[in-house]
Amino acid sequence: MMTKSKRLSWGFFVFFIPVFLWLMLLIVLPHIELLRMSFARPAYLKQPGFTLSNYIEFFKEPIYWNTFFRTAMYSITVTMIVLIIGLPVAFYITKVASFKTRGFLTILILIPFWVSELIRVYGWTIILRESGIINHFMTKYGIWKQPIEMLYNDAAMIMGLVYTSILFMVVPIIGVMDSLDNSLIEAAYDLGAKKNVIWRQIIIPHCMPGIISGCIIVFMMVLGSYLTPNLMGGKNSMWFTEQIYNQFILYRNWNMGSAFGFLLLFMSSIIIWVALKLSGQSLKEVVK
Repeated sequence: MMTKSKRLSWGFFVFFIPVFLWLMLLIVLPHIELLRMSFARPAYLKQPGFTLSNYIEFFKEPIYWNTFFRTAMYSITVTMIVLIIGLPVAFYITKVASFKTRGFLTILILIPFWVSELIRVYGWTIILRESGIINHFMTKYGIWKQPIEMLYNDAAMIMGLVYTSILFMVVPIIGVMDSLDNSLIEAAYDLGAKKNVIWRQIIIPHCMPGIISGCIIVFMMVLGSYLTPNLMGGKNSMWFTEQIYNQFILYRNWNMGSAFGFLLLFMSSIIIWVALKLSGQSLKEVVK
């Protein structure tokens, strides 16, 4: 008869091996190969060996590091906007709405994410373009004389990025805020505390792990986004992922594209590390 320890070991391997193979074959090994390529000379030079020229090129050309700086600043801006919107939404769902209403509101938030990002972004282009719904009604009722181009600018791009990432801020905050004891908030009200004090002293400190977790997810998603900046920001969006795409697809320079990809990963990790230090949170607390 099989002992309990043997059953546990077999169960461990049955679940562990598929996960291990998935991580190794689809994530670890491709990234190792890209890392090797980022230090290799382009194949057309026919000079095998390692070089730092792919990384040096990033700092030599102002358009590359300017584009990354712009992408990082807009990613931080979008993350802050999503946090400002997501925090009250999470509070209303968990602490104000009834049990039945909470489920309904959660479904409303989830429904747009049942379709692909491409379809959602094209939906916004239909609404905002010159021949779109908003311009149609505004010109029809004489609010403005002629259609206005509301696409292909930074404001439209930011709105699209906020829309496509809001769920990934709300869900982590809901998970943490749901564990906040309502009696703490009620006691603070009874003792005469103002709303801003309750938020600053009770709600936000309790939800900080969820807030940081949501900020990291949203920041990384926005920083690595390609479709939304390209479709809603237009040709002048200047998003760093477009530079990576150009190196891989247009110029067929996989070595440079690999270097840009790892620079994006490295510098975004530094930004997240700084954010964790400033917020006083540890990565262990955030991923609980």
